[in-house]
Amino acid sequence: MVHLRKIIIIIFGIGLLYIFIVAICMFSGSQEKPAENADTVLILGAKVNGNPASPSLVLQERLDAAVVYLNNHPKVSVVVSGGKGADESVTEASVMEEYLVNEGIARNRIEKETKSKRTEENISNSNEKFELGKTVIVTSDYHMYRALMLAERQNIDVSGLPAESKTMAKYKGMARELLSITYAWVFDW
Repeated sequence: MVHLRKIIIIIFGIGLLYIFIVAICMFSGSQEKPAENADTVLILGAKVNGNPASPSLVLQERLDAAVVYLNNHPKVSVVVSGGKGADESVTEASVMEEYLVNEGIARNRIEKETKSKRTEENISNSNEKFELGKTVIVTSDYHMYRALMLAERQNIDVSGLPAESKTMAKYKGMARELLSITYAWVFDW
């Protein structure tokens, strides 16, 4: 019985240590600064709601962060990346494009990648479809570490613009990201 208790304590301790390490990785990504001389801004999709569709709060945070950067860097092109989920009425990329246009970003600056269902696909499909060059990825602060890791694995010259998460969705996203980072470390090569 004493040995079983020690084993449980050790396993619990290892689990806490692992969570701490992943949290440090997420925090490091949230501190990323975007390159000033980028060729492309790649905005990663997130859920869209309704019909007609509008960005979720998470996606709106990403788009708003991108708009500021794009207004300060008018020669940078934009790739919006996101397909259509089973519970979405249109592609995330199409909603993102309309949002950016409504915020004053010229439509001719925007390219769409509309097939992706997950982060690794956002990056790989965009990289295959477009000449990205020096790229600034825009995604949620807690999601930035994994996005940069996946882009670097594809030899993309990348920096990040983390969108500050201000909603309660951040905590759900962080919990999901704990599992997603683990999956990416093992399988997304």
